[in-house]
Amino acid sequence: MSDAVEFKRASQAVWDAMAPGWDRRKAYFEQSAQPVTDKMLERLAPQRGEAILELAAGTGLVGFAAAGLVGPSGRVIVSDFSEAMVEVARREADGLGLKHVECRVLDAERLDLPDGAVDGVLCRWGYMLMGNPAAALAETRRVLRHGGRLSSAVFGSPQQNPWAALPSRILQEQGYMPPPEAGRPGILALADLDRLRKLVSGAGFSEPKIDEVAFTWGFDDLEDYWDFLVGAAGAIAVVLARIDDDERKRVREELAGRVAPFVTGGRIELPAVSLVASAS
Repeated sequence: MSDAVEFKRASQAVWDAMAPGWDRRKAYFEQSAQPVTDKMLERLAPQRGEAILELAAGTGLVGFAAAGLVGPSGRVIVSDFSEAMVEVARREADGLGLKHVECRVLDAERLDLPDGAVDGVLCRWGYMLMGNPAAALAETRRVLRHGGRLSSAVFGSPQQNPWAALPSRILQEQGYMPPPEAGRPGILALADLDRLRKLVSGAGFSEPKIDEVAFTWGFDDLEDYWDFLVGAAGAIAVVLARIDDDERKRVREELAGRVAPFVTGGRIELPAVSLVASAS
């Protein structure tokens, strides 16, 4: 089995496992990440009657927001390569009565869609986690009609995103997680602006416009933050699940000290920055 195939299988297993946590926290994600969603939709500017595709959609919140903009005369495909995530999105779309939203399992690196199928593509926090983001972006370009637009978001630097950088650094220091390698997928893998620009333009898009969008992950206390990490934080959650109780306790105690500067009135307020890259 090739490394690429093995990585994809492992990644699908991770995000299938994260689906219950994302389902439980979907209102939290929607509220916390609203500035990112707003900027993505502002840059994409969906019009009534258009067809929009959301890639790596998770529970589909960005695609559902786009559905309100294209209206019932348009259509939205909410997709993810995790069947469990798509099932959560499908239940939510049905509950919201979104008849013009289709929820599908799609691999962003090899889209089962014809050329020129959609007017716009949204991808929030997806390309950075893909084994071959260049292939995914080339597929994105292929399925867009002439004049179609892309609006995507990735996370910025570790300094801008302590919510992910702090637990990752602790796990690396304690030998549970390898240090990040250049070019490897990960939460902060596309923080380099030059690499991000080259990936987008290399797929046949125009020079992307990149906006920095700041927001905050707020947590009631350390228990709430820890629940977020073990239930929704992808690779971090997987590593925490693999170590024993005593090891997790040591990680948690270390984390408590490092988040102390971000505690205000008993709440933990961890800053985040997403880079919204848009192009046509």
